[in-house]
Amino acid sequence: MYNFEFERPSTIADAVAALGGEDAQALGGGQTLIPTLKQRLAAPSKLVSMNGIAEMQGVCIEDDGSVAIGGATTHANVAAKAAGSYPALAALAGQIGDPAVRNRGTIGGSVANNDPAACYPAGVLGSGATIVTNTRQIAADDFFQGMFTTALEEDEIITSVRFPVPQAASYQKFLQPASRFALVGVYLARFADGVRVAVTGASEEGVFRWSEAEEALNKEFRTDALMDLHVNPMNMIGDLHGSKEYRAHLVGVMTKRAVEACS
Repeated sequence: MYNFEFERPSTIADAVAALGGEDAQALGGGQTLIPTLKQRLAAPSKLVSMNGIAEMQGVCIEDDGSVAIGGATTHANVAAKAAGSYPALAALAGQIGDPAVRNRGTIGGSVANNDPAACYPAGVLGSGATIVTNTRQIAADDFFQGMFTTALEEDEIITSVRFPVPQAASYQKFLQPASRFALVGVYLARFADGVRVAVTGASEEGVFRWSEAEEALNKEFRTDALMDLHVNPMNMIGDLHGSKEYRAHLVGVMTKRAVEACS
């Protein structure tokens, strides 16, 4: 590890000010950033930790019934504290990595990083959540813009994520056992006005909505509605863990499991 400055502000305003310095970078739980620094794939001169900001931690219920989760809230706390208000999201958080990762990694860090195999992007997109930053609110459909790419601007901080609570939801994850990332993960949320299906781990473009499945399930919420649907493997990830065709097949399998879990 190389030398760098480290700041741990206690307010969002102080964090924004610290990030205004040259070559500074926000630090959540560090589960991706620290290994990246060790490999010299990034070399910021200053890290600004979000973990000392109390207003960015915790889970609460908003007046409109949505669940708001602070950007610096760890996966373990989401799993524990959202279980009563949004069980499917809590279950997703409880499947991330191992206990060490869940007790260090944060929802804000994961969403900002937008790893193509991460779990939270599927939960955020599948729920139709709103990402709240220090300057604005961004709809999930506008936030994720491709592998490791988001709508966040430089020095913008995810302060919270607000989730509307669906009538039913399920996250089905086929994990890669060594990394515990999703080889394919499907988050399905059923709202009064329609179904949302978000897929992670499968596409070269990162998390995406399977619109054909949504349309079919809106007409008939049964696994049979998906019988004739198939994901085009052309843009799927192919590697030593699974071919493009295998991942495309898994998308259908995991979506059917999510429908069964919600029925």
